[in-house]
Amino acid sequence: MKYICLGYLEPGKFEGMTEDERHAVLDECFEHNDHLRANGHLVAEVPLQPPETAVTLYWKNGKVTTTDGPYAETKEQLGGLHILEARDLNHAIQLMSQHPGMKCGTMEIRPVADLSEMMKESERRRRKDTSR
Repeated sequence: MKYICLGYLEPGKFEGMTEDERHAVLDECFEHNDHLRANGHLVAEVPLQPPETAVTLYWKNGKVTTTDGPYAETKEQLGGLHILEARDLNHAIQLMSQHPGMKCGTMEIRPVADLSEMMKESERRRRKDTSR
């Protein structure tokens, strides 16, 4: 089963490290990711640029509008995500609890939803609507 692991960073924690400390954390993280990938658990890793580079889209007065910055105002900021292949949630927790990146923040793990049946039903409805 696939799980999305959202890594949240405490602002300033990584930046407050010495260069040697940052290099050590990054090297540990990349080594752990290599291990996960080699064992078939890491499907993808997606680091994000800082929150101030974000643009948020939302619906207002019948059209899409944008605003600068992240959607949520939180203490921690989303730093990236991993797509993980694991037997179950407990296995995903076990794999990510050993990740060195945990030293810099928190991790949210969510199972990926299977929308295949909903998509098939939608396709049937859309095909039916066009046959009129």
